[in-house]
Amino acid sequence: MAGTDDAVADDDALYVLTAVLLTPAQFPGVLGDDYPAACAALRLEPYAEGYGLVMGQDGDGARWTVVVDDVSLVAVAIASWDCGMEYDLSPDDRSVVCALPGWPLALAVSTPGVPAPHDPVPGPDADGDALAALAPPDTEEWGPAQRRMGADAIAAQWADWRERIDDETVFAPAGGPGTEADDSGADRAESAEAADEAPRPAGSGRHPGVRRALAQARAYVDDPPPPGRVRSSFAPGDARMIRADGPGWSMVARTDDIALLLLDEAPGEILPVGRGPELPGLLTALDELAVRPF
Repeated sequence: MAGTDDAVADDDALYVLTAVLLTPAQFPGVLGDDYPAACAALRLEPYAEGYGLVMGQDGDGARWTVVVDDVSLVAVAIASWDCGMEYDLSPDDRSVVCALPGWPLALAVSTPGVPAPHDPVPGPDADGDALAALAPPDTEEWGPAQRRMGADAIAAQWADWRERIDDETVFAPAGGPGTEADDSGADRAESAEAADEAPRPAGSGRHPGVRRALAQARAYVDDPPPPGRVRSSFAPGDARMIRADGPGWSMVARTDDIALLLLDEAPGEILPVGRGPELPGLLTALDELAVRPF
């Protein structure tokens, strides 16, 4: 696609590497707990229709994120790439909202034949209010962005992560205090994850943060949160995949299975919540208020 505004030269091209959706129902968790927060991180208005974020490099190799309002076009491109098909994503210039320097996500690919990816050099007319180059969060530190990214990854690969939660793992009940259980199950679950820096299953029966997160999730049913704070997407069978976030916590759950929690106060740990008598009702209620993809 061609350059998009004064920040990208008119006679230069943007070599598209990938794209993501920024809508109430689907957005990179790294940007915020909900859709308005994700838009605010990019200085965008939270329009209900959403945006597409197209990431690539210009002819000098500089990183750019081009925001477009043609969500359907970007969605088709992503679906085609996910199916292993080629798709030339070239949004019309009229659909371009703005071009932002940098990438909000870490990309392992680059454009052949141009210099290595780097942040654009600010133009001579740039002022102090210019948006700093977008950059992914530091993966060496655990915080809200890393917690949400971990939850996004679990939702995208639920089956793989679910297999790591065995019958000996200490579960937290969905509706009461933690159970007094043998910690050995948690130890065995943690040892199954070799990479220390990756999220790892851990017994959640005694963690006070689990009860707090579940209480806040239940409160959403009576006091709906901002759009995108609770999202529902397709899952095999008749189930739905629930993604919910709140202050210091993220939830991933299937309406026919258990829930997995990540907490700011439990770096890198995945805390399972047993299905029990109360979780099914909570997940059903969250699904009813959740934003769904069109």
